[in-house]
Amino acid sequence: MCAAMGLRPVPASQVVARDRHAEYLWACASVGASIESFATEIRHLQRTEVGEVEEPFASGQKGSSAMPHKRNPIVAERLSGLARVLRGYLGAGLEDVALWHERDISHSSVERVVLPDASLLAYYLVRKMTALVDGLVVHRDRMLENLDRSHGLVFSQAVLLALVASGMDRDSAYRIVQRDARLAWDEAKPLRMVLESDPEVPLDAGQLDEAFSLERALRHARRAVDALDRIGSIDEEAP
Repeated sequence: MCAAMGLRPVPASQVVARDRHAEYLWACASVGASIESFATEIRHLQRTEVGEVEEPFASGQKGSSAMPHKRNPIVAERLSGLARVLRGYLGAGLEDVALWHERDISHSSVERVVLPDASLLAYYLVRKMTALVDGLVVHRDRMLENLDRSHGLVFSQAVLLALVASGMDRDSAYRIVQRDARLAWDEAKPLRMVLESDPEVPLDAGQLDEAFSLERALRHARRAVDALDRIGSIDEEAP
């Protein structure tokens, strides 16, 4: 089995330090925590008032038992809950590290439950999250709509940096953008319009075009995805 998995067996007996088992359980719990982070984001984005993504929904599948129109993110919620179980197994593994003279077997009953269960559960979470992402429904138009609803406030940092680049000190630039952003939100006006009418803002139309460019803001968006694609290609080529 070790040879099949590319591992090198080492001499060991029942009297072996359990910190290695705790480290393995930490790895399982860490996988669960990362998946929970993704799942939580999907749950938020599927909320009715956000509506930017949806879990895959099969034909004939039922949603909320009380609200027929609602599609609940049941897989993401399940993954979030099971990640907590994995963290509980890590706690049990850490409790097993300290043994009486390193020879008692109080750890044995714990390991018989948590090691196989944590392994299977981590594998299950990875498989379910992979299927969820593969079938994820993305509403691009709703994303753009939500950006528009911000009145351009999402570009406030780019405006701040443009003001600093124009020669203004950062504190003054920050206070100007903060003031104009609040005015834009309170009066439901586009931030760019407020900036254009502000005599303290020295930016011309071209500089504002660049600061409010969505393409500029997303210019590095593919880097993380491309890196994952490269990793996937390496894995497929591995023997």
